[in-house]
Amino acid sequence: MSSLSVRIAGMDLDNPTMLASGIMGETGPSLVKMAEWGAGALVTKSIGTEPRNGYPNPTVVELPFGYLNCMGLPNPGIEAFGEEMIIATNAGIPIIGSIFASDGDGFAELAGQMEDYGASAVELNLSCPHAEGYGMELGTDPQTVRSIVSKVKDSIGLPVFAKVTPNTEKLLDVGKAVQEGGGDAVVAINTVKAMFINIEMRRPVLSNITGGLSGPAIRPIGVRCVYELYEALDIPLIGVGGIENWRDALEYIMAGASAIQVGSALGRKGLESFREILGGIENYMNISGFNSIESMVGAAHE
Repeated sequence: MSSLSVRIAGMDLDNPTMLASGIMGETGPSLVKMAEWGAGALVTKSIGTEPRNGYPNPTVVELPFGYLNCMGLPNPGIEAFGEEMIIATNAGIPIIGSIFASDGDGFAELAGQMEDYGASAVELNLSCPHAEGYGMELGTDPQTVRSIVSKVKDSIGLPVFAKVTPNTEKLLDVGKAVQEGGGDAVVAINTVKAMFINIEMRRPVLSNITGGLSGPAIRPIGVRCVYELYEALDIPLIGVGGIENWRDALEYIMAGASAIQVGSALGRKGLESFREILGGIENYMNISGFNSIESMVGAAHE
């Protein structure tokens, strides 16, 4: 094992970077391409039971400090996605199936199908801020979160990760609910609910009025959430939100994340982001005397 390798919930990764759900995870070939560019694990696009078109355009706004989107969870449905998983599992690294549903039974059914497709773990999308009846609407209630996680854990033999929202004052209660439900890791965070108004048109730009903000603007929020969750929980954390370079990644790791996910950076800076982040981390470790990623996890708490 190299100094960059990590182990999360029994899942071995060559390095601590993961492709975040929602970017380049829609097809088997795009997932394989992310593995070729250096990702240690791949999270798929969030997949539901039935095909879903999402919201009409405009659904994405690029801002100086990130992206604002209201895609509305478009996806081909779990049956059709099986063909993409056949291709994706040839990447040779762990594939984490991201799923969304309106209740525990739906999540459990989808998780079982992801397991059948060869996923190494599932990530429960309990945090999308712009899809009515899904995501954040479920993920802000600790009792609902606990029930969903428990039902999924009872239905499959894979690690279960829960992606949580920062758009709640109950973040720590939600994190504890994931742990109490038997969840293997918490992924923090998803996008921050936001909006953008075109002053010439005098109206919101996004078709859904509000959307989710990603990119560098939300990194300090994500780091704070991981830091607080690390002190409250005993299960691993996976940090995501605005990571564009090795320093950003180390902020999350030192706050308490055992691994990190990269998303908007791939659009803003390019596919080489994985390699640049890993190169910077490795150089920092050589200079600072750290011999493993694990030895840096939570260092900011010491």
